[in-house]
Amino acid sequence: MNDFDDKATTWDSDPVKLARAQAVADGIRRHVPLSELTGFEFGCGTGLLSFALLPHLKHVTLADNSAGMLDVLRKKIAAAGTTNMRPLMLDLASDPLPDDRYGLVYSLMTLHHIPDTEGVLRSLYTLLDSPGYLCLADLDSEDGSFHGPAFNGHKGFDRDELARKAAQAGFRNVRFDTVFRMTKGDGPGQTEFPLFLMVAEKA
Repeated sequence: MNDFDDKATTWDSDPVKLARAQAVADGIRRHVPLSELTGFEFGCGTGLLSFALLPHLKHVTLADNSAGMLDVLRKKIAAAGTTNMRPLMLDLASDPLPDDRYGLVYSLMTLHHIPDTEGVLRSLYTLLDSPGYLCLADLDSEDGSFHGPAFNGHKGFDRDELARKAAQAGFRNVRFDTVFRMTKGDGPGQTEFPLFLMVAEKA
């Protein structure tokens, strides 16, 4: 069990998560020519982002290390009668990479949970076809209030630093777009958290 297993059954009931996934999908469509690409989503959760992109992709592999999330995803795929989505139990930080290669690799709010940013960027570069596109949506640098003091992941990312790490992993033409803004809290204590979409290419 991990923390996301308990959240899986109610994940899709949050309208903010639905709107966020759609906004990121729209951003990816603006920056990447999706026609006929195969996709790989890591940290897919219940597949909200992949379902939003599915009409524009040839096939999608959806990877996560949460059995609970993948169980919900499988039920959604079965209910939709979709034949070009494949769930995959995978921890990118520790498991061997799949043998397949993809034209598009993407994630939403996953990177800040992975301690070794440089390592995962190298793995994602390996997973891509050449040419191929990487699209990462995540938090801009913040003070830690998004998750709270118990969280031990990244407090968002500085765009310039992340671009530098992506270039070191082999990516080129790295660019950023603000695609969504989340708010937490009420009244004077309300805080806004921008989400960027980083798009990078493998030649």
